[in-house]
Amino acid sequence: MSTQLHDVSYSVFSSLAIDEMGNLSLESFIRELPQDSYNCSSHQGTGSILGNFCYSSPLPEHRYLATPTSWTSDRPPRPKSPWGCLDPYTSEDQDREYVGFATLPNQVHRKSVKKGFEFTLMVVGESGLGKSTLVNSLFLTDLYKDRKVLNAEERLAQTVGITKNTVCIEEKGVKLKLNVVDTQGYGDTINNTDSYKCVSDYIDHQFEQYRRDEIGLNRKNIQDNRVHCCLYFISPFGHGLRPLDVECMRALQDKVNIIPIVAKSDGLTYDEVKKKKSRILSEIDKYRLKIYQFPDCDSDEDEEFRRQDMELKRSVPFAVIGSNMVVDVNGRRLRARLYPWGVVEVENPYHSDFVHLRNMLVRTHMQDLKDMTHDTHYESYRAQWLCKSQRTVDYDFCHTSI
Repeated sequence: MSTQLHDVSYSVFSSLAIDEMGNLSLESFIRELPQDSYNCSSHQGTGSILGNFCYSSPLPEHRYLATPTSWTSDRPPRPKSPWGCLDPYTSEDQDREYVGFATLPNQVHRKSVKKGFEFTLMVVGESGLGKSTLVNSLFLTDLYKDRKVLNAEERLAQTVGITKNTVCIEEKGVKLKLNVVDTQGYGDTINNTDSYKCVSDYIDHQFEQYRRDEIGLNRKNIQDNRVHCCLYFISPFGHGLRPLDVECMRALQDKVNIIPIVAKSDGLTYDEVKKKKSRILSEIDKYRLKIYQFPDCDSDEDEEFRRQDMELKRSVPFAVIGSNMVVDVNGRRLRARLYPWGVVEVENPYHSDFVHLRNMLVRTHMQDLKDMTHDTHYESYRAQWLCKSQRTVDYDFCHTSI
């Protein structure tokens, strides 16, 4: 009887293996076996319990049919995710079926981090307003090691020049190629008429270079040197915007994201800073100047993000200070400016808007600044170029036909 059972088990289990279970129910098959065959202790091989039934197979190649898992149990657990804590599929979702495309943001993140990021920042303002010091404070670097400070006579003879400094910064595995464009000599001469023209021409030149690379053959390795943000430094002295400030911002407003900065605000009292900001904003509205507008928060944003966004919007124009000096204050090492009457901390939100500016520029709105540059300012330049080219083609066609 034992031999007969082996033959029956072999033939039927083989058919199960060949048909890949097909429509045959293993449980109904076991019910049709003789009752003596339920005892798997009398046979050698692999065995398993299915409900109240026990079956066996003498052949090792049928071992996959004799698994410890019950036939009516749930599907096997999902394989371990390579994303670790970034996996959007939590342990509570193990009983649900997913395709897996919720990990696409993780894939984009990994590819972006490997490629690195680029950002071009332009600083515009007259000499002595702390442009280079603020940039060094923002990115914790020293971009102007070999800079030569000109005297008053040399400044009068100097023309506006554009200088570009590049530094590669890495933080927590993320690489950033930072380009800082400085406008040396801006506003330093007696006659500042059209002193902003070279700044506008530089921005247009970068747009044109990007357009040519975009229609070229090597589109995969395009270098994006377009200016993504312009920090316009306003003098803390005076009552508001100067005529030069108005003309320059009007010339640049449709080409770059302008962020107004009240420089060296530690020379003003708290009330003076409030009056200065209010006066600048009223003049921006009066002359219909366009500055960078913060995007509205999405409906699904939490309250903390909404609060931070409101603080950023209320801080415009940013009244900031900068310092390359790291001092020890009550056992803490921080960037500050020392005065006989006390210490002004750069990163103290009660002393200046430096923290709000850095959060906006780096942590929250850097990508939006780049998107605005590409989707709005560059597309505007490209549309103007296409219209101009079309008019040139039509003019040449008319003269050729005549």
